[in-house]
Amino acid sequence: MSLSLSDRPHTLAELRNSGWRSKTVKQELHDNFLRKLAAGDELFPGIVGYDETVIPELNIALLAQHDLLFLGEKGQAKSRLMRRLVDFLDEGIPYLDDRKIPLHDDPYHPITSRGRMLVNGTPADEVPIAWWRREDRYAERLAPGTKFADLIGEIDPAMLAAGVSMGAEEALHFGLIPRMHRGLFAMNELPELDELVQVGLFNILEERDVQIRGFPVKFDIDVMILFSANPATYNRSGKVIPQLKDRIGSVIHTHYPLERSLGVEILEQEVDANAEVGMRRAESAEETSDIPQSAIRIPHSVVVPYFMKELIEEISRAARQSKYVDHDSGVSARLSLANYRTMIASARHRAAVLDEEVAVPRISDLGHLYASSLGKLELDLMGSHQMTERQVLDAVIAQAIATVFGEYVEEYGLAEIAEVFSQGVRIEVGDMLPSSHYAELLKRVPPAWDKAFEVNASEQPAVRACCVEFVLAGLYATDRISRSQQHGRIVYEF
Repeated sequence: MSLSLSDRPHTLAELRNSGWRSKTVKQELHDNFLRKLAAGDELFPGIVGYDETVIPELNIALLAQHDLLFLGEKGQAKSRLMRRLVDFLDEGIPYLDDRKIPLHDDPYHPITSRGRMLVNGTPADEVPIAWWRREDRYAERLAPGTKFADLIGEIDPAMLAAGVSMGAEEALHFGLIPRMHRGLFAMNELPELDELVQVGLFNILEERDVQIRGFPVKFDIDVMILFSANPATYNRSGKVIPQLKDRIGSVIHTHYPLERSLGVEILEQEVDANAEVGMRRAESAEETSDIPQSAIRIPHSVVVPYFMKELIEEISRAARQSKYVDHDSGVSARLSLANYRTMIASARHRAAVLDEEVAVPRISDLGHLYASSLGKLELDLMGSHQMTERQVLDAVIAQAIATVFGEYVEEYGLAEIAEVFSQGVRIEVGDMLPSSHYAELLKRVPPAWDKAFEVNASEQPAVRACCVEFVLAGLYATDRISRSQQHGRIVYEF
C-alpha cells in the first residue's frame, strides 16, 4: 500500500485502520520489481552494457528472493548495482518509535522483547509509529578490518555493570546487520572477511538469528544480504568458508564493457565535460555592479572529438589485455574516468592560459595521464619483464593510439600523409602551444592534410589542431615517422 507523506499513520491504531500490510524485505523487493517490470519502467538507470548479460540474471535472482553475490573484477559496477536495489523498496515503512528499541521493529511483528511489550501492553492508539525512508534502508561495509562486533554485535559492558544477565537481549549491543532489520546490507570484498565473521554471516543466512559469545538470543531478523567479490580471491581455496558459499542464493557475474562504444557511453554518462568548474556566479545585480563581465563569464566550452574519447577508453582496454598487467586484479572503469577528466582538465588549462575560446583535448594532453593512471595498474609481478609502471603505461598508451588510428587509417586513407615527411617536414607539437601554431604549420604542407580533418570535420582551429596531433601520433605509433621529445614539446619528422 502506498501512502503520501501527509497521510501516513502516526499510531498503531491508525496504521491498522489504513490497511497497511507487513511484508518481508525480499517480498517487498519482489512485488515492487515485478510491478516495474510489467509497467516497462527502466529498472537499472545508469547501468550500461549489461542489458543482455548481467541484468537478466539479476532479474531472475530478485524474483527468486535470493541473497546475492556480485562476482567481478574492480570497476564493474558491482556496488552501483547493489545500491540500485534500493529503488525497489517502498517509499517508506512504519516502525515502532521507541528509543529503547535498537532497530526498526515491525509494528505487526516485533522481534525485540521491548517491541512486543509495547505492542501487547499499550493501547494501540498510544503506540507511536514513525517511518523509515527508502534511502536509509541500505548500508554497506568494506570487509578488510571488519570485526564480529561491527557486523553482528557484542555484549555491552555497561549493561552487565547494571546487573543485566549476559544471556538477556538487553545485554547485547547490536552490529550493523541486526540494525538493518527490514533493510538491505551489502558486504564488499567478501573473501577479505575474517573467518569468525563469516561464521556469523552463515548463521544469519541459515537461521536468521544472532549468537554473540555463545549466547543464542533468538531474533527473526529480516534482512537481504548482498556480497561483492573478485573471482580470483573468491575462488581461492580457504578464502570463503564453503558453508557460507552454499547459503548464497544467486551469483551474478559482472564484466567490463564488451565493446569500446559502450565504454565511451559510460564516459559520456559519468563525466560532463562542460560542467562549470570554479567559476563564480553572481546572485544579484548589486553583486555584479563592481565586477567586470569577464570575471563572471561562462567557462571555456569543451569540445571532445569522438576519437579522443575512444582513445581514453582504448587505453583501459589495452591495459586489460597487456601481458604486463595482472589480469586477476583487472583494470577498473575508474581508470578511464580519471584519465578522461585529466585530459579535459589539461585542455581547459591550455584554453585558460592562452585565452582560446574552445578547449579541445589533444594527444599531447595524454602526457598528463601519469598522475591519474599510476597506482591504478597492478603489474604482473610473476612475469619475466622488468618494466616500471610508467613504462607499462607508455606502452599501453602507444598500443591504444595504434589501434584507434589503424581504424581511422582504414576508413579515411590517412596513410598517404606520411609521404609529407619524406620532403623533410618537421612538425612541433605540445600541450601548451596555441591552436594558431598548428594553423600556421598547415599552410606550409600539401593539401593531403585536408584528409586528416575528415576524422572530425570542423573549422575550429582547436579541433583541427587535435586532428593533426592524432594523425602524427598514429603515424609514429605505426612506425611511419620518428619522434623526439624534450621539455614537453614533441617534434615529428621522417
